[in-house]
Amino acid sequence: MKAAVFDIKGNKNKEIDLPELFNSRIREDIVQKCYEASKFIGIHPYAPYKEAGKRHSASGTISHRRHEWKGHYGRGISRIPRKTMYRRGTQFFWVGAEVSSTRGGRRAHPPKLNKRFRKINKKEEKIAINSAIGATANEHYLKQRYSTPIKINHKLPIIIEFQNNIKTKDIINLLKSLLGEFSNIALKKKSVRAGKGKLRGRKYKSNAGLLLVKSSSENIKMKGIDIKSANEIKISDLYPLGRLAIYTEKALEELGGKKWL
Repeated sequence: MKAAVFDIKGNKNKEIDLPELFNSRIREDIVQKCYEASKFIGIHPYAPYKEAGKRHSASGTISHRRHEWKGHYGRGISRIPRKTMYRRGTQFFWVGAEVSSTRGGRRAHPPKLNKRFRKINKKEEKIAINSAIGATANEHYLKQRYSTPIKINHKLPIIIEFQNNIKTKDIINLLKSLLGEFSNIALKKKSVRAGKGKLRGRKYKSNAGLLLVKSSSENIKMKGIDIKSANEIKISDLYPLGRLAIYTEKALEELGGKKWL
């Protein structure tokens, strides 16, 4: 399978053979399985301190028996644990403590400090990465992922020659020449979220944008797109399948040199 290599101005320079992983069978079920497992691996375990809400002098419950010391027979109060704030003779001023319905008490059902791992088979992980990378060269998955109808004038994947002085505007001009009016989906767009999410730590929302895959020896820095080395690509970078991606020529050589299935 051959693909065209473009210069930074969008002109076709030559054709090269793609690595075998672009011809691999795309297994959507295994990709989804590995993606779900990777989400659990990335979660940081959290929980409150195990003694939180329990460090009071309130132990046991208030007795309502007659003639019992520190009892509350006939007072009409609940039997929850209470700590003594002060007393006047046999009269006690108590405040509820320890239980979840009281101020400063424990939480009813706090998150537990046990991280659930999901095992990923090594062969399945390789199949998933093969499928995810192969889907970037499949026009069917590309159109399925984006709500905007995309019309591509050239065969996928898009491969460019690396230049030291490459800039963001050069990439934008390249995408305009290859994608035309659909090049706007390639850049990240950040906007303020509508609704209550603004109050809950997720004020902004953004689209994924373009993924530029480079080799480990190439140095590319630009804003508005995601840049990853060929040896750093993960399932989360390419899921859902069909993400718009650009590869450098050296990045494909590194991908071809890996021991894929």
